[in-house]
Amino acid sequence: MRGRVAIALASVIGLAACVGPPALRESVLGYDETVSALTQQILLLNIARLSDDRPPHFTVTSSIAATFNFETSAGVSGSVFEGAGTDVLTLSLNSRAAENPTFSIVPVSGQEFTQRILTPVGEDVLAFFMFQGVRFEQLSRLMGDGIEFLDADGRSRQFVYNRATAPEDFAEFRRIVLHLSALQQTGRLQLGELAYSQPVLTQVKTQPSTSDIVTANSNSLAWTQNRDGTYTLSRAVRGRVLLSNYDPLTLDDSERRRLDAIAASRPDNFVLIDIRADRPGGDYPVFAALKLRSLFAMLDFVAKGIERFPEPLVAPDALTPQGDRIIVNPPQTLAIRVVDEQPGRADGWIRYGGRYYTLGESRWDRAVFLVLYELFQVTMTDVSRVGIPITIAK
Repeated sequence: MRGRVAIALASVIGLAACVGPPALRESVLGYDETVSALTQQILLLNIARLSDDRPPHFTVTSSIAATFNFETSAGVSGSVFEGAGTDVLTLSLNSRAAENPTFSIVPVSGQEFTQRILTPVGEDVLAFFMFQGVRFEQLSRLMGDGIEFLDADGRSRQFVYNRATAPEDFAEFRRIVLHLSALQQTGRLQLGELAYSQPVLTQVKTQPSTSDIVTANSNSLAWTQNRDGTYTLSRAVRGRVLLSNYDPLTLDDSERRRLDAIAASRPDNFVLIDIRADRPGGDYPVFAALKLRSLFAMLDFVAKGIERFPEPLVAPDALTPQGDRIIVNPPQTLAIRVVDEQPGRADGWIRYGGRYYTLGESRWDRAVFLVLYELFQVTMTDVSRVGIPITIAK
């Protein structure tokens, strides 16, 4: 009898272990998959809206709070007969798992919509993605609004747009992008900040004391001795971002300061480009600034390219290095197909206006859509602080 009771108790413990962790695992993975799929569908839905000249609208899930209750119970009853009778043992096992999730949904509107959706992304965003190994042609074709050509002093000479409605500008923009992309794939494209020393005091004749040196170091300053025996107190400056075919550290401080001054004369959604003729890959020299778009403009660009203004194919310049693994050049930045029947796959599509908008199936399209998805995540930083969220309790 005691052995049977022990078996019953062991069964109860095993039942509790079988109910709790699997249910929690399935719920967590299910929420994660659902939120990710909703974000993709929101992007596709807004592309569909913009292709139909409808205003976009963004809603994000800021939090999911779920409470899980796992209960198990057991009952053992029986009759024990002395002698030759038969012992009777009744065992009952019960388990219950209850889940009470609460979803917080944030509609992005007002000032937050302006700041996060309509404001152009900064050069730091482009640098961040390039440091992650994203191809420059994918980033620039999606994020770039155009390129401003500069003279040696940083004055504007010409601006070319990344728009299919301006065919000549579009072709010039695409050729430059393809050239820079080829440099990236061959390891000749450098991206980094323009770092240099900014003098604070110059031609100081008296040697700085130990106290002066300690005070300078505590304030991010440094003393250096000049060739003529005088001393200079300077500050280390981390300037704007530069795309180049050389290492900026090979330039002297004055040249880096000059380039940073040119970059700083423009908003932070301009990225300075300096491809020099005397450096590797300089057969096609470029001194210009890449202007970056807002998230709204990126979605609108993709949307208008579906049917109204399709992007034409542009061949690389004859001076651009070419090879099977270097140039990846589909005509569309992000292919979105519109079909009348529901796609057979489970994701990558949305129904709008009686038709289905589906993401292209090529590896290029998946990679560019991933960039767009991640840009949306970067733009939506700290969404939990946006106004008063709409809370839905299930």
